[in-house]
Amino acid sequence: MISLTLNQVAEAIDGHLVGGSNGDLLVSGSVETDSRLVGSGSLFFAKRGEITDGHNFVSSAAELGAVAAVVENHVTSVDLPQILVSDTVKALGLLAKYVLAEVRKASALKVVAITGSNGKTTTKNMLRAILSSAGPTVAPIESYNNEVGAPISVLKIDHETRFLVAELGAGGPGSIAYLTDIVQPDIAVELKVGMAHAGEFGGIEVTASIKAELLAGVGPDSVAVLNLDDPYVRHMSHLAKGKTLWFGTNPEASFWSDNYGLSLDGTSFDLHWPDHSVSTVTLRILGEHHVMNALASAAVAFELGISKEAIVAALESLPLAERWRMQLTNTDEGIAVINDAYNASPDSTKAALQTLAQLGRLTGRRTVAILGEMAELGVFAVAEHDAIGRLAVRLNIDLTIAVGAKAKLIYMGATQEGSYDGESQFFESLDGALEGIRGMLRSGDIVLVKSSKSANLRFLGDELLEVNA
Repeated sequence: MISLTLNQVAEAIDGHLVGGSNGDLLVSGSVETDSRLVGSGSLFFAKRGEITDGHNFVSSAAELGAVAAVVENHVTSVDLPQILVSDTVKALGLLAKYVLAEVRKASALKVVAITGSNGKTTTKNMLRAILSSAGPTVAPIESYNNEVGAPISVLKIDHETRFLVAELGAGGPGSIAYLTDIVQPDIAVELKVGMAHAGEFGGIEVTASIKAELLAGVGPDSVAVLNLDDPYVRHMSHLAKGKTLWFGTNPEASFWSDNYGLSLDGTSFDLHWPDHSVSTVTLRILGEHHVMNALASAAVAFELGISKEAIVAALESLPLAERWRMQLTNTDEGIAVINDAYNASPDSTKAALQTLAQLGRLTGRRTVAILGEMAELGVFAVAEHDAIGRLAVRLNIDLTIAVGAKAKLIYMGATQEGSYDGESQFFESLDGALEGIRGMLRSGDIVLVKSSKSANLRFLGDELLEVNA
């Protein structure tokens, strides 16, 4: 973050210094909400959480070198400068907005904001790889995309930063609008509207309206990068006030793709550019669904002046989308494990199963799908889990294994679709699943592990890499 005095911070976040603190002290380090990440010169925000209260860790932050803490209640037991605010999360957003404005006064910083039900993190990582070749780039770690994570990412910039890539995750009506107001993007990317969060929000139409808040919140000088293949994204396109760039599989798009290839080494496709030239791109990332993320990234980077050659080179250099996202590892026993269990929605699970089935057809190897709960589906959970089980059978997945009580409907759907003679299995818990699954695997299998983060199958996927442990 740029260096600020405590007086400047207090003014930016509508707070006031308490306990006779020195307002000329300089915040020269990072901004953190996790006291364990605090270092010399850091500013610690004592955020209240569902489980822990950051106010309990002000002392720890001080010991680790924090220059001050932002608090809702003055922690009198700690000898550390403190800025009192009514809401630390809102104060964090205010500080991010202030820092971004200050940096823009003295630099040519460009801000890209990405939203969508699937693909945000992969697209962010692709853009980080591309844009870093042209200048200092800041992008979130992992999935820092909510009212805390997005401002924390913004606060990593300084006057040397040329590109900021922000993920905007939906947390309900108004959530994307709130984040858009903070990051004020030059380029707004709408990837896809799907069933992720549909149960929480009340349906896919509500999800679409929340995602559309990004386009509604940007100005006439902005550029909208939109998915032509997605009907919900097409419907929201009238909200774009400036230039619009389309991407997709349709030749009417500015950036479009065809001629796909898939192997255990990655995914290839032809990328068609606005000038009608064509580049063959070979991603090291598995799955045709990631082609859409690559197209969106190419559109953004091309608009920002990055050469086609640099874009392709960066896309091809990316080793994986992210940890636990279509992450392929081959075991010593000759089993290919694809760990894609960081997130799961009906759309992403369908795409992962289609990739698994295609790999099985191409290689002639047995396919195994280990599936857990897709969270946050609410009233749609029964139908969507049942549908995934049925889909696995229709795709001729050789062995479908459902893990966890909330995933039993996947097993039942597969059974009712016609899976028989052990082609579908169910384990009530993770504890009992590992050894049972190990005993079912054979050399040459291609294994997909897919679930929402809360189901914890990503750890099971890691443990399967030691097949005979």
